[in-house]
Amino acid sequence: MKKALAVDDSATMRNLVKIALEGAGFSVDTAENGQQALELARKNDYDIVISDINMPIMDGLQFLREFRSFNRRTPVLMLTTETEAAKKEEAKRLGATGWIVKPFKPEDLVKVVRRVVR
Repeated sequence: MKKALAVDDSATMRNLVKIALEGAGFSVDTAENGQQALELARKNDYDIVISDINMPIMDGLQFLREFRSFNRRTPVLMLTTETEAAKKEEAKRLGATGWIVKPFKPEDLVKVVRRVVR
């Protein structure tokens, strides 16, 4: 079974991602911020990480920077309301695989995830 990590400070958004991916056959762990996500990512292997950008404690870009320092292969999708080109460029530079803008349709999320997870 493929394993995903969903990172978002919104419980509603974490649950939406979790339900969509579990429906597609994934096992899903969740974290409320980048710091919790890093702790999980250091202990577990994930086939994909889906992370919000704007979160307290550690935001998604800082998480991505830290995560890429020890994991270059796992795809990371940034899930956010941000549409600013500079944020997208920074995420790409830090190693983001893709970008999904909220709100999204669960079936669209699953399509993108299936495209990047091997």
